[in-house]
Amino acid sequence: MWRPFFQPYHLIIVQDGDPSKKINVPEGFDYELYNRNDINRILGPKASCISFKDSACRCFGYMVSKKKYIFTIDDDCFVAKDPSGKEINALAQHIKNLLSPSTPFFFNTLYDPYREGADFVRGYPFSLREGAPTAVSHGLWLNIPDYDAPTQLVKPSERNTRFVDAVLTIPKKTLFPMCGMNLAFNRELIGPAMYFGLMGDGQPIGRYDDMWAGWCVKVICDHLGWGVKTGLPYIWHSKASNPFVNLKKEYKGIFWQEELIPFFQAAVLPKECETVQQCYIELSKQVKEKLGGLDPYFTKLSEAMVTWIEAWDELNPSKGLANGGA
Repeated sequence: MWRPFFQPYHLIIVQDGDPSKKINVPEGFDYELYNRNDINRILGPKASCISFKDSACRCFGYMVSKKKYIFTIDDDCFVAKDPSGKEINALAQHIKNLLSPSTPFFFNTLYDPYREGADFVRGYPFSLREGAPTAVSHGLWLNIPDYDAPTQLVKPSERNTRFVDAVLTIPKKTLFPMCGMNLAFNRELIGPAMYFGLMGDGQPIGRYDDMWAGWCVKVICDHLGWGVKTGLPYIWHSKASNPFVNLKKEYKGIFWQEELIPFFQAAVLPKECETVQQCYIELSKQVKEKLGGLDPYFTKLSEAMVTWIEAWDELNPSKGLANGGA
């Protein structure tokens, strides 16, 4: 179980759904618990940017946290074991990933050159061996894979049993499907871009909250010269969600993503954008301009992106440092 791994850390629990239902947190944890009433009280009218009855509400926790590193996990994820049978300390591996540099500008065929027993291979430019700051550590899952509804329906019994002992930096100008069930990031670097969008209750789409955040984050990291890693650590994903319910949530997103991916691939941020907030506001303008015609939802989402940044800045006033210098 997570107790020995979570107990040394501060927990933020964001309750998804009916705020009148009481969540019982076991004794011995240092935690804050927020429900919808708390979100409305703290953010006021700006609470409209936080999704309701959807896991996307977790990003409120990112906003109110004061910690440098954030680890976010789903409630159906548990401690995994490595091939030797040893329990995996996911937090320790995520922190290791975030504290060591990334290599987004040139691919190292031995993967992470900063791991013990590895290095830069012959032909790797010496001018790039210092690496780049790591903003995101994207972990993986054993047992139930993170599939979309059509793939779930085609492969209902498929399980991921492969443990790959590797950490990769995702190359610059390459997007990826970010999953929020086992994810860590440097809040001081990329926190304001970790907005999980408008999903769930009252919205035409669900299950794309982490994907949306991942696309935005990757474009901004590429612009600011930061890295994103994927691979270790693994967690144990215990439960498959209902594929028919998922299909209803994902239906529009499955079609929209064929337009969204080219949009993010082509997105260019001007050099004047030097902080995450500036980058995100610029991206929101491009979303409104170029995706608003796809569906009115994207105009609404672009406005929520601006509201998110305004709320973030209100709760996290600047200390006079440029975000890029954190």
